[in-house]
This record gives sequence, C-alpha cells and structure tokens, in this order.
Amino acid sequence: MRTGNEPVTARSPLRLRLGLGVWGLLWALAGTIAFALVGRTGWAIACGVLFLIVATDVAMIVRHMRQGARYQPGRDVPPFEASRPGRDGRPWRRRGGPPPQP
Repeated sequence: MRTGNEPVTARSPLRLRLGLGVWGLLWALAGTIAFALVGRTGWAIACGVLFLIVATDVAMIVRHMRQGARYQPGRDVPPFEASRPGRDGRPWRRRGGPPPQP
C-alpha cells in the first residue's frame, strides 16, 4: 500500500549489495585459504578469482555510494534518447496525432 512519502523514505539497494559483497569477500577469502591449505590448487585459484571479482564489485559499489544520488555525468556523455521505438520498430506517437515523418 502506498503512503505517499516513498521518495522520502526510499532506501538505496547499494547498502544491501555492499553487505552481500563483503559477505562474499569473506567467504571467497576463507575458501581460498582453506583450499590452499588442503592442497586443492584448482579450487584455491577459483576462489581467488572469485575474490578479485567480488572485490571489484565492492569497489564499484563504494564508488557509486560516494557519488551520491544526484550524480550527473560529464559533458562528454550524450543524453539518452527520450523516445523509444515501439514493438514494431516504429517510433511512439499519440493516438490521433500526426503520422511520423520519414
């Protein structure tokens, strides 16, 4: 049920992603150490690679959190196109409006 104050009370999913990422870092590090101690080098390498991937993801999450909610890209980033084509590839138009120009 909507209360009308959703933008005020909305929470970013980045905090959840950060928590899950840190949890994944801990498990990947533990797996790397455990498999290395047991002598399973293939699994240790796999966990090490997973650790690097998760560490990169956590770094990107922290970067996005520091940028804040009102981050705007620079002048070199073009704006998105406001109109998207419909299912049949033709541009959107209102009913009864003029036909699209070729």
